[in-house]
Amino acid sequence: MRNSALIVAAGRGSRMMQSTPKQYLPLSEQTVLWNTINIFIKHNKINDLQVVINPEDEVLYAEAVSGIRSSKLCSPVFGGSTRALSVLQGLEALRSKDPQTVIIHDAARPLCPTALIDAVLDTLDRFDGAFAALPITDALWKVEDGCAIQSVNREQVWRAQTPQAFAFQKILDAHLNCQTSAKDDVEVALTANLSVKAVLGAEDNFKITHPSDLMRAEHVMRQQALPRKGTI
Repeated sequence: MRNSALIVAAGRGSRMMQSTPKQYLPLSEQTVLWNTINIFIKHNKINDLQVVINPEDEVLYAEAVSGIRSSKLCSPVFGGSTRALSVLQGLEALRSKDPQTVIIHDAARPLCPTALIDAVLDTLDRFDGAFAALPITDALWKVEDGCAIQSVNREQVWRAQTPQAFAFQKILDAHLNCQTSAKDDVEVALTANLSVKAVLGAEDNFKITHPSDLMRAEHVMRQQALPRKGTI
C-alpha cells in the first residue's frame, strides 16, 4: 500500500509575533518545518511527502530543506487563501503518486510520535479516516465578558490534533465537493459522510502557536535526546 504524507506549511503564524512564519523559526539547530518533515521522511511506511507552502516563502522553504536528501520529498506546491484550499492543492499534487492513503499534518507540530503515525494508518483498515485527539480533562465553562455563565459537558469533547489520515480518493473527493469553510480535514470528511475514528494523541504533539511553545518544544527535544537510565 502506498502512503503519502501532506504537510500544511502555508500559514503565517501571526500569534508568534515574529516577522518570519513560525514553521521557519529555529528549533534544535534546524527549523520547525525541518523537524516536522524529518519525522515523516524517516518513517518506513511513508512513500511520498508533499509540502504546501505560501508563495512568499519559496526562499525560506529552500533554505529549510537544503540538508534533506530523500527521494520521498516532492517539490513544494503553493497553498490557497484558507487551510482547506491549501490541503486541496496538496492532494491534487499527490494524484500522480497514486497513493491509497494520505496523512495530513500541521507543519507546526514537530514532535509527532512515530507510534501515532502508525496508529492513524492502522485504523484505516476499518474506517475512512482517523485523527489524533486528546480527551478533555479540565472543567469547561462558557464565558461572556470574562465571566463564567454556563458549564459545558466535557464527557464527549476531545481536542483534535494532527496527523489526520484518510483513504486518499475519499478525502480528495470530499475536499472537491466541500462548500463550507472547514476548520480541519475531519470536518471536511464528515460533510462527505465519511467514517472517522478518534485515536488517542500525545501531549507532546502540541502545535507551536505562541513564543512559549518554542521554548517548550526545545525542552522536550532535549529531554528526548537524553540517554535513558541503564543505556549507553
